[in-house]
Amino acid sequence: MESPLVVGVDGSDASLTALDWAVDEAVRHGLPLRIIHASLWERYEGVVPPWVTDRPSGQILAENIVGTAAERARRRAPDLPLTTDVLAEDASTALLREGREDAILVVGSRGRGEFADLLLGSVGLIVAARAHCPVVVVRGDRHALEARHGRVLLGVGDHDLDSPAVRFAFREAVVRDAELDVVRTWRRPAHEPADHLLMRRAGAAYFSEGSSELLDKALEAAASEHPEVRLRRSTVEGPAHRVLNERSAAADLLVVGARRRDGLVGLELGRVAHRALHHSVCPVAVVPQRRLENTEGEQ
Repeated sequence: MESPLVVGVDGSDASLTALDWAVDEAVRHGLPLRIIHASLWERYEGVVPPWVTDRPSGQILAENIVGTAAERARRRAPDLPLTTDVLAEDASTALLREGREDAILVVGSRGRGEFADLLLGSVGLIVAARAHCPVVVVRGDRHALEARHGRVLLGVGDHDLDSPAVRFAFREAVVRDAELDVVRTWRRPAHEPADHLLMRRAGAAYFSEGSSELLDKALEAAASEHPEVRLRRSTVEGPAHRVLNERSAAADLLVVGARRRDGLVGLELGRVAHRALHHSVCPVAVVPQRRLENTEGEQ
């Protein structure tokens, strides 16, 4: 049986937006939906003895949150198989535990109690930086949330040769019948003067052609498996995070990769993924790629 698409809810507006997006995504992929809410009410209110009939307020709130979310999901997609659960953990731990490598986790951009001026809530950041399955942080304007652009945006970095992020983006383009806009950025070396021999002979063409070759290699396997996907390939001079964030205004989903080191404790997000999660104008999918060795100079 296929793993369900898992969405975390906490009753906030952002989590309900994420729920709506997750329902649509589950329908596209033909996956069941699992709605979870993390609550530590027992820690603060204590376990209720069996002879007590009144339920603690924390339990009532938790049950109402998942019940309301399930009702909302059923109204949006009546035939979608779904399950709900209240987990006695903090939100980040619960979501990370739910995230299997063949699952997809969906979270809102901010949760209950987050400061209003935060661009991304702490739960979304922690889950995106630590999960071993794709994580989608739902953010953006109505056009993106309702998939009106008909375009998936993929940022390709140095280590994305037939990577999980590339394959994820192609699958999204297929189920959405969307164009796949693939971008690789390049920058001139900061230590090379403008009158350097290389600059005079080749200039921008030299770096653009090299980036184009790497882009072709990164896409070769997935493109051959999905010839029906409409591809738009481009190499652009400039910082990757800036280019992708600007292009996200015309996309329904931005896909970026994140490399995971075995045994490393802490947050593992490159600069591009980190800034996309904070500034993208559409939902962002962070797709992990496990690595065994330390690699320097990543985006």
